[in-house]
Amino acid sequence: MQELTHFIDGEHVKGTSGRFADVYNPATGEVQSSVPLANQAEMQKAVDSAKAAQPGWAATNPQRRARVLMKFVDLLNRDMDKLAVALSKEHGKTVPDAKGDVIRGLEVAEFCIGAPHLLKGEYTDGAGPEIDMYSLRQPVGIAAGITPFNFPAMIPMWKFCPALACGNAFILKPSERDPSVPLMLAELMIEAGLPKGLLNVVNGDKESVDAILDHEDIGAVGFVGSTPIAQYVYSRGTANGKRVQCFGGAKNHMIIMPDADMDQAVDALVGAGYGAAGERCMAVSVAVPVGEDTANRLIEKLAPRVEALKIAPYTDGDDADFGPVVTKEAQQRILGLIDRGVEEGATLAVDGRGFTMQGYENGFFVGGCLFDNVTKDMDIYKTEIFGPVLSTVRAETYEEAIQLALDHEYGNGVAIFTRDGDTARNFVNRINIGMVGVNVPIPVPLAYHTFGGWKKSVFGDLNQHGPDAFKFYTRTKTVTSRWPTGIKEGAEFSIPTM
Repeated sequence: MQELTHFIDGEHVKGTSGRFADVYNPATGEVQSSVPLANQAEMQKAVDSAKAAQPGWAATNPQRRARVLMKFVDLLNRDMDKLAVALSKEHGKTVPDAKGDVIRGLEVAEFCIGAPHLLKGEYTDGAGPEIDMYSLRQPVGIAAGITPFNFPAMIPMWKFCPALACGNAFILKPSERDPSVPLMLAELMIEAGLPKGLLNVVNGDKESVDAILDHEDIGAVGFVGSTPIAQYVYSRGTANGKRVQCFGGAKNHMIIMPDADMDQAVDALVGAGYGAAGERCMAVSVAVPVGEDTANRLIEKLAPRVEALKIAPYTDGDDADFGPVVTKEAQQRILGLIDRGVEEGATLAVDGRGFTMQGYENGFFVGGCLFDNVTKDMDIYKTEIFGPVLSTVRAETYEEAIQLALDHEYGNGVAIFTRDGDTARNFVNRINIGMVGVNVPIPVPLAYHTFGGWKKSVFGDLNQHGPDAFKFYTRTKTVTSRWPTGIKEGAEFSIPTM
C-alpha cells in the first residue's frame, strides 16, 4: 500500500507524527493508500519554509510571478488525463467530471496571469501643496487554505493561484480523503518555476487546522466545507487577528415556472442534481415547481430520467452519469437521510437505496433518489444531503416559491426557469442569495467574476477568485509624499484640510 507524503520546501516529506488516515477507492471500498496527519512540528516546518521564501517572492516583479502561472497552465493541460484519473480514483467522480474539476481551477490560474494589472494601485498628483498620494497593494505574507474533498483540484487552485500571484507564500491543508492531486499540483508549480518553500502541502486533520488558525505568522486563511466548521474556522481565525474567508453549506433551489420549457428544466435538474453524485455545494437539491400542473408534468418527465441514470466507476468509460460517493460514512449518512424523508411522509418517487453493481458490491454507491411532496419542515429539506437526492417542494404560486428560498438559512446558489422576463427580473432583484441563475441551473461564475454565497453559506466579506481574491490576499498601503521645495510654513497643530 502506498504511503503518501507532505510537500514542504519543494520536496516530498514523509510524515513523522506517527498518525495516518486511510485513503479509499470509493468504487471498490478498498484502502489504496495512507496519508500522514501532521502535528504542530510539521506545520512549523512548513511555516519556516514559507517565511524564508516569501520576502524574495514578494520582491519579484509581478510579471515574472505571472509567468510561473503561465507555465503552470501549460503543465496542467499536459497532465490533464493523469490528474483526472488520480482524482477519480480517490474521489469517485467520473473522468470527464474530474477534468472539469481541473479545468475550473486552471481558469483561475489563467485569470491570475493578469496580476500585474490587478495589483496596480491608485495615484493622485497634487493632492495638496506639493503633495502626492498613492496606494500600494502588498501581500499579506503567508496565507493558508483548508480545502474540501469534493473539488480536490479546483478549490486548492482557487486559493493558491491568486495568493501566489499577489506575492504571498501559501500553505495548503487539503482534505485527507483525496490528497494525491493537491500534491501533484505542488509538483507542477515547482516544475513551472515557483521557488521552493512558496507552496507547501501539509496533510492533516483538526490538529493541522488548529495549528494554522493559531499560528502568528499566518496572516490569511481561506476555507471551504460545512457550515459548522466554517463558523469554527472563522471565529477562531479572526479571534487570532487573521483575515479569514469561509464558505459553508448550501441548499440550492430551482424554481420552475408554468411557462418554463419543461424539457430544458428536466435536463437541467438531472445534471445539476445528480452530477458528481450530488457532492457539490452548487448542486440543485430542491426543485420547486409552481402550480399543480407544473409539478405533475415535472415529476412525469423527471422520474424516468432519474431511473435511467447510469451509475458506474470511473473505469467504465466516459458515458457514466456519476460514480460512488466519497466514503462509507458519507454513503450511510445519505441513506439515513433518505430513510428519514420516507418516515417524515415525503413520497419517494424514485428509490435508489438498493443500488448495487456487480463486481463493486463494496463500493460506496447510492442510486439516484427523487422525492416528491416534500415540505419545508422536513429534515431532508432543511439539511444539506450532499448526495444524489433531489427533493421536490410543490408551490401554488410564485410568491410561495420565492419565499422558500428567501427563508432558507443557506444562500449559496439559486435558479429560476421561465420564459417571462418580468418574472426573472423580479426574482433576480428580490432574492437574498449570492449566485443566481436564470435558465442556468448551476450559476457558478467564471474566473473573472467572484464566487460566494450569502447567509449561512459564507463567513467573511470577500468572495473567492475574481477581483475579490486580489483584495483578500493583499493589504492596501497608502503613501502621502511631499518633497522639500524650500517652502517653509511652520508647524501645524490642526488636522490638515483642503
